[in-house]
Amino acid sequence: MITTEATKAAPAPAHAAPAAPRPTKRRRAWDEAPRWQIYLPLGIYLVFTLIPFYWILLFALRPAGSTSLVPWPMTFVHFEKVWTDRSFGTFFYNSVLVGVATLIMTTLVALAGGYALARFDFKIKRAFMLGLLCSQFVPGALLLVPLFEIFAGLQMINSLGSVIIAETVFQLPLSMILISNFIKNVPYSLEEAAWVDGCNRMTSFRIVVLPLLRPGLIAVGSFAFVHSWNHFLFALMFLNNQEKQTIPVGLNTLMSADSVDLGALAAGGIIAAVPVVIVFAFIQKWLITGFSAGAVKG
Repeated sequence: MITTEATKAAPAPAHAAPAAPRPTKRRRAWDEAPRWQIYLPLGIYLVFTLIPFYWILLFALRPAGSTSLVPWPMTFVHFEKVWTDRSFGTFFYNSVLVGVATLIMTTLVALAGGYALARFDFKIKRAFMLGLLCSQFVPGALLLVPLFEIFAGLQMINSLGSVIIAETVFQLPLSMILISNFIKNVPYSLEEAAWVDGCNRMTSFRIVVLPLLRPGLIAVGSFAFVHSWNHFLFALMFLNNQEKQTIPVGLNTLMSADSVDLGALAAGGIIAAVPVVIVFAFIQKWLITGFSAGAVKG
């Protein structure tokens, strides 16, 4: 019998190592749960969330005096009424001005303060951070009297500037803490490399650090904008003239002790909610990324 080298079987070693066991996929607890245990709570939560929004749309779009559960025939009389007769166009403009100005001022000041907290060490740093954290436990209503006295002394009562400053001061502590965490996640060696290449601190911050902070800045800015858009107390206390009031105060004027115009109130609520929904629809990716990055210390 003729055998070739290709057909010869290699002799088995005397003590062959056993084959490694094939790794098995570890099953997680939620993989074994039935689908209905996941979708049922989500469905209940969705129903309780969407019913109030549908109810607002129903009152805003159906004619006055109608009891139909379907907004048909639809009417936009309530929107025209609140926009023109109740000066919601002016309220909307004032709210946009306050929200954008608060966003810009809060972001700029928090960016400077957050960089100082992240990159510099000073004696009262821990005490300062503790003060920022403790300030979050102070209700905004407790600040009304001292802020009113300060703005009255500065002759800023009935001015949008007073509301913008108050909203910025109220948003700064949390914004500075978040921004400092974002900056800590940026390696300090990147700035040092820029310094070696001839950049000063400001230039290295603008070229190296600032582009990496985009998700964090969007998260902080959007949070400041939404809070100033929805805040009621500061605008109510510091603004007396109707031409200076914002949307939350305008919504309050639609309710009286004797009667409430539900159609106009629902239309005003939709006008107040639509800009915020549009903003979050465009920045949701950056918002989630920014908050997740700020929550993890690098």
